[in-house]
Amino acid sequence: MDASKQFCPNVECTSRGQSGQGNIVSHGMKRPRYKCKTCGKTFSARAGTALEGIRKPEDFFVIVILLLAYGCPTQAIVHAFGLDERTVTSWQHRAGRHCELVHKEIVERGILDLMHVQADEIWIKMRGAVVWVALAIMVPTRLWIAGEVSKKRDSNLIDRLMEQVRRCCKAMTAILICTDGFAAYPKSILRAFREKVKNPYGIGASRKEVWPRVYIGTVIKYTVKRRIIEIVRWMTHGQWRKAKKLLKSSKGGKKLNTSFIERLNGTFRERLASFTRKCRHAASKIETVHTGMYLIGCTYNFCFAHHELSKSQAKGGRGFPCTPAMASGLTDHVWSVRELLTYKIAPPPLPIPKKRGRPCTKQPKITSLPKKPVVRMRKGVLCASTV
Repeated sequence: MDASKQFCPNVECTSRGQSGQGNIVSHGMKRPRYKCKTCGKTFSARAGTALEGIRKPEDFFVIVILLLAYGCPTQAIVHAFGLDERTVTSWQHRAGRHCELVHKEIVERGILDLMHVQADEIWIKMRGAVVWVALAIMVPTRLWIAGEVSKKRDSNLIDRLMEQVRRCCKAMTAILICTDGFAAYPKSILRAFREKVKNPYGIGASRKEVWPRVYIGTVIKYTVKRRIIEIVRWMTHGQWRKAKKLLKSSKGGKKLNTSFIERLNGTFRERLASFTRKCRHAASKIETVHTGMYLIGCTYNFCFAHHELSKSQAKGGRGFPCTPAMASGLTDHVWSVRELLTYKIAPPPLPIPKKRGRPCTKQPKITSLPKKPVVRMRKGVLCASTV
């Protein structure tokens, strides 16, 4: 047990989230626990992971989550391992919530040069309802960067999706976003990719301006009896001459397309039983769709090697496993599912307390200056007096 790599998860501790400070010591070997000398609280070695509070063996929990990540239905796991269906569902929610935190911690840091992004929505059939799942992918590295779930396919769904894409992107970089013909996309993209600029006249509040190198491409496919008969492409925002350079640099094809996000949609439908179009494993709660989306997305990004990326990284005629996170520079090796589930996320640092009460507006009193002696002449005699 290496206590130097641990940090205190207590949100009320002044040393929370800080590792290597010497405040964490071992507090038991049979049940691995640690103690913080700053706040005096003890915590388990599983604190901050998806395994916290699990009474089953770790290997058993990881195997169940791995099966869920590969699209195994919940009913099959129940019959194979003799678990209760509610237990499997709660484990999936637990793993999905942890994967959401990992995604926000690693991907949504604003350090990615996205260059080329594709976005699309898919509908998911639930028990007695239909929900929409909006997804976005970074084309150069095939990294899944954003996902939102909503009961309606409206502008609010697209706004949240584009805000999530914005949190992943470096500020003021060139970016091409390809979408389908949904009318909410252009306005949502322009609202998300804005920066505050001072008023050039020096009067009034600052205003928001769209990034100068944001390009929006629209692709609409017309079908008859599920067969594509025509594809229409045009630039909704920006010049095609400049967007073509980004398309070539990202290796996203020679024309505007949405093929990469459509392949990702197929991956999500394949690896999550409730995402399948015609199945008997429809989800009953929207939370199941939300947590399942993050579970599939994070395992796709960190744990499963991508076939095309592995071929492009070939050395000496042989390729080596490469995940989208590795191609994006976020990780340096292929994570195991256990490594993903045991990844610890440090709590934010303790905020500085604000001063309460009204600020002091009274001017300090000026004390009277000491009186200076004044020399005067009285009847030919010098006399000293004070003024």
